[in-house]
Amino acid sequence: MRAVRRKLVAGNWKMNKLRVDAYVLVEALTRSSKTFGKTEVVICPPHVYLDMAVSMTRGTCVVVGAQNAFFETSGAYTGETSPAMLKDLGCVYVILGHSERRTLFGESSRVVNKKMRRSIECGLLPIYCVGETLEQRRAGAAFEVLNEQVMYGLEGIDNRGLEGMVIAYEPVWAIGTGISATKEQAQEAHRFIRGAVERFGGRETAIGMRIIYGGSVTPENAAALVGQPDIDGALVGGASLKAETFMGIVLAVKE
Repeated sequence: MRAVRRKLVAGNWKMNKLRVDAYVLVEALTRSSKTFGKTEVVICPPHVYLDMAVSMTRGTCVVVGAQNAFFETSGAYTGETSPAMLKDLGCVYVILGHSERRTLFGESSRVVNKKMRRSIECGLLPIYCVGETLEQRRAGAAFEVLNEQVMYGLEGIDNRGLEGMVIAYEPVWAIGTGISATKEQAQEAHRFIRGAVERFGGRETAIGMRIIYGGSVTPENAAALVGQPDIDGALVGGASLKAETFMGIVLAVKE
């Protein structure tokens, strides 16, 4: 029997949209939010639009997350944003460890771990991204990479801290390429990640943790992916920038 875990669909806007476009997108999502059922819907706009998004989604089933956070609460860190500030704005989630942060900005799992621990301390729920490159998969090292990312990423976080956080499996070779992992590939990786979480935090924690898939998710493949026993939702990139497409994904995985 499949464990009962609430489905979650999160939209990562990355560095896209001007203010008026962001307003139109959020307005369209909130207007249709009553059709989303029990699925938890998260939007993650650029930092400059978070305040607007929180205000517009208040009272709906749509919640707001940030795309990144620093690992200190305050201080002389020009250009950074602390988890405490994001929580103060009304954010619920924060995406951490995305492959773009790892590759473009050199963030290791240990750096991401510091961000996660600080975010949890400030009351945010991390969406922790893990995933292998195409070269790592071809070399047969995918599970080794995933295990290392889970172990280093969750280090020092107790079971209470793990409650509510989400792991997003995003094979780097599928992000923005139009090539999605097959449902079998995705399920195999999700099952492995859940096993790694069990080794780290115990069976109860592993069973309760939501693990979602990201990487060229569309309204056409979302239902098949999320229909797998260990896949609890989707982290959506480019497809989250169009209201109709994003809502199509939400409705496809709707409980």
